Amino acid sequence: MLAPERLARYADAVVRSCLKLDPGDALFIQGQPAHRELMVALTEAAYRAGAAEANVEYLDNLVAAARIRLAADEHLGPLPDWAAKRLRAQLEPRSASVTIIGEGDPGAFDKLPSARIVADSQGRMGKMQWWLRAVKAGRYRWTGCAWPTPYWARQVYPGLDPVEAQRQLAEDLLWFCRLGPDDPPGAEGWEAHVEAIARRGQILTALRLERLELRGSGTHLDVLLPEDARWLGGQEANAHGRLVSPNFPTEENFTSPTPGATTGTFRCSRPLSFRGRLIEGIAGEFRGGSLVRLEAADETDRELLAAFLASDPGASRLGELALVDRTSRIGRMERHYANTLIDENAAAHIAFGYGFDQARVQPARGGRAHRVNSSNLHLDVMIGTDDLEVTGFTADGRDVPLIRGGEWRL
Repeated sequence: MLAPERLARYADAVVRSCLKLDPGDALFIQGQPAHRELMVALTEAAYRAGAAEANVEYLDNLVAAARIRLAADEHLGPLPDWAAKRLRAQLEPRSASVTIIGEGDPGAFDKLPSARIVADSQGRMGKMQWWLRAVKAGRYRWTGCAWPTPYWARQVYPGLDPVEAQRQLAEDLLWFCRLGPDDPPGAEGWEAHVEAIARRGQILTALRLERLELRGSGTHLDVLLPEDARWLGGQEANAHGRLVSPNFPTEENFTSPTPGATTGTFRCSRPLSFRGRLIEGIAGEFRGGSLVRLEAADETDRELLAAFLASDPGASRLGELALVDRTSRIGRMERHYANTLIDENAAAHIAFGYGFDQARVQPARGGRAHRVNSSNLHLDVMIGTDDLEVTGFTADGRDVPLIRGGEWRL
């Protein structure tokens, strides 16, 4: 798929530049069987960086589908003690985790009852409240990266020979991550890129915006922000003081809105890849912060999405607002990548479910004004278009054009 030196460069960038792995740290790697080539490369990169341990976990959608289809109701959503111990180990200051993304088992969850899919997923998450709190607080040192599986590559490049489609998708991923042939050597291009995004986040935070208006094709949203909203993106120091780039690639600056205050309508500009399905035509309406109307092109897909958003009280509210302009390398490809990690960095997006404590200058200590949304779910949907306009408003009534004609105006 990639020449050995290019694969090693990709893996080293994940381990050294995204996670800043130090000698003696432990790396936890999660992926599907179709990701084995990259999982081995990440293991090698970890030990080159001096890791004390590189631990690999294979996640198999066909195994999960068998449980959903056949297990007794009381055995859905399992979290055995050994799995909880593994998760706790990943929260240690000297631990880092990487999840590889790229669907390897198409249709694993097709024709399964939506109620059982939700019960399995949310049942497990309901037993992991301690882990979700740690993630929101920035204690989970994590990054997500992608690998071009045969199925995924055929989705993105249906007109190419299967092997050539994988190679082309691999080239795209390297270019998105600033590891292309015309980028600076090593991960220098990537590091300069995420530093620039982080600086833009600091500028947005300093503006102390209290409200945003998003206006575009099918989208007319008003989003409230608390006075100490903090904009993140690129790279951030986590709760342990370790510098992390959580998405590889990334283009976004994001924050967590005030829960219960979003109003207006939205229409998704890109399909959503969710539970092995491609959900198109997503649109909806917020009133008083909660989703009151949801649409999708296919009713079965809409029912699955609605079941997840009804699974807990916070799932129908916004936990994240992320801004991406059309200069994004991913967006400039004008191609749908059928993968949330990639597509969310092609266009501005919103996320249902939990927000991030780090998206506050001073995380809440019980005060409602500063809290972020709480939920077992975090689901991104893309709403950005080339005609999207985003305007911020300060407490003194000043309006600040943030995005005009699809491009940053800061």
